[in-house]
Amino acid sequence: MRRLGGRNTLERLARFGYGARGFVYCVVGGLAVLAALGAGGRAGDSRGALRTVFGGPFGPVLVGAIALGLAGFAVWRAVEAVTDADRRGTAPKGLAVRAAHLVSAGIYGGLALTAASLSLGLGMSGGDGMRDWSAWVMARPFGRWLLALIGAAIVGGGFGFLWKAARGDVTERLLLGDTQARWANPIGRFGYAARGIAFLIIGGFLIVAAWYQRSSEVKGLAEAFALLRRQEYGAWLLGLVAAGHVAFGAFGLIQARYRHIDAPDIDEADEAAARAIRDLT
Repeated sequence: MRRLGGRNTLERLARFGYGARGFVYCVVGGLAVLAALGAGGRAGDSRGALRTVFGGPFGPVLVGAIALGLAGFAVWRAVEAVTDADRRGTAPKGLAVRAAHLVSAGIYGGLALTAASLSLGLGMSGGDGMRDWSAWVMARPFGRWLLALIGAAIVGGGFGFLWKAARGDVTERLLLGDTQARWANPIGRFGYAARGIAFLIIGGFLIVAAWYQRSSEVKGLAEAFALLRRQEYGAWLLGLVAAGHVAFGAFGLIQARYRHIDAPDIDEADEAAARAIRDLT
């Protein structure tokens, strides 16, 4: 496919997707900050953020645009994982990152469908997605252990985020000058730290659910915020982690503009995927 303005279709989808994801987390964090301040906000998750945007000016149009962006991000994550567009390689660490990107593709693809349904006036399903799938997992043979393994993987991802916040190079894939990197770096570190804390709590919920074999123990970001709020100095803890989610969203907007994206052309993606599969075998 011919490049337009030096960018192909997949790259445009990826940048739109980073922007949409960033906007959603800015809303998630902003609402939680208001809740911590007692200013009328509600500490919720991405679905709650979509409802808030939907209820505002031009809500259906904005949520529809978010749906398109999240769908693009899901496509990019899948392509990124299968074709190894970021050159992660086939070492254990690289394969783990690529596997996480595949999981991310599924999560954001589902959120895109939720946003599209809301934008079209179909509303959101009444069930709890995390509890529904965890109940399905536990109903399978060895499902309890599989759920515990998923929870442990999420906890591991949380520690990975925290390590990246403390010691990693969060701007390594951003095409930034020294001055730009100086202000983007602390935003990214703060955002990754907040996501790491959230992952630790959510993964812990999954492990507890597996231990007690009760899907009702499975909880998401909204409940993670609520747990922080119930601790001593809870308003401060919630405010700090909420502000970190705003930073994570802002960093997503920075990624939308400055991230290096080596996306294959659509008509070359199947060839790139075939090469990656051959490398794995």
